[in-house]
Amino acid sequence: MTLLAVLLLARPAMAGFPDRPLRILGGFAAGGTSDLVARIVAEAISPGLGQRVVVENRTGASGMIAAEAMVRAPHDGYTVFQCASLVTVLPELPGMRLPVDTWQDMVPVANVAHSNQAMVVKASAPWRNVAEFIAAARARPGALTYASSGIGALSHLSGARLEQLAGIRMVHVPYRGAALGVVDVMGGRADTIITNLGDVVGQVRGGGLRLLGFADGIGSPLFPGVPQIKATVPGYEISGWFGICGPRDMPAEALERWQRAMGQALAEPQWQRRLQENGLIPRFEDPAAFARTMQQDRQVWRETIRAANIRVE
Repeated sequence: MTLLAVLLLARPAMAGFPDRPLRILGGFAAGGTSDLVARIVAEAISPGLGQRVVVENRTGASGMIAAEAMVRAPHDGYTVFQCASLVTVLPELPGMRLPVDTWQDMVPVANVAHSNQAMVVKASAPWRNVAEFIAAARARPGALTYASSGIGALSHLSGARLEQLAGIRMVHVPYRGAALGVVDVMGGRADTIITNLGDVVGQVRGGGLRLLGFADGIGSPLFPGVPQIKATVPGYEISGWFGICGPRDMPAEALERWQRAMGQALAEPQWQRRLQENGLIPRFEDPAAFARTMQQDRQVWRETIRAANIRVE
């Protein structure tokens, strides 16, 4: 069943929604990009909903503990899940056991922000651009390393995709979160990481990391002139996103109120600036458009995972 079909299963409208505080369940620890987006959304949409929106972090299982908590909560529209690109990756990983079914138990409510994926190296590294890094990797197959926030994470698949399209071979070094991988790239213990710009924007500005290029097709106004990786590696384009998902049979009125409040908030310059200052690009998508984005990503990651023979043991 497609996500669009699942959307049609939303329950009939209910009166007076919302009449009490609402919750966004986040799957990652406070301080990360995912948590940041959830808190910006909560603050931005509270006036439009006429109720306080609180963020609760339920960490574990690559963010899916929070998804499970949402599915187990009453399906009345008062509890939603801060979903990210990873929810389209995890179901495609052989060996992965998930507490919920992304495609059957959840519905997309609205996409909120596009996340620039940035390729960075230590500031003193010898590579000044993507072409130089690729040349070094080709010259010494298996000698260079790329860090990630864990097996199957977007940063892992970004590195695997680069290997496939550039015809290079690197060593994958998984960490428990992007922050630890970034620290080791800065320390020279890993050669590169391709991760959310929000994870490295402070270190790039502070001079600890060198930004080689962006993995998406957009770039960032924070770093004008930084090239796209696809200029060196044709076809390479990785896009991350952060949105809100609800339970499968979320009441129709509740879904509509959530997505309308987010659309209105993201049209306001102050909230656009808040996201942009943290390396994100505001990108509102209604449920139907968001569903298409998720399905497109699912296909890309399925192909990448199969080609790289990635599995969770």
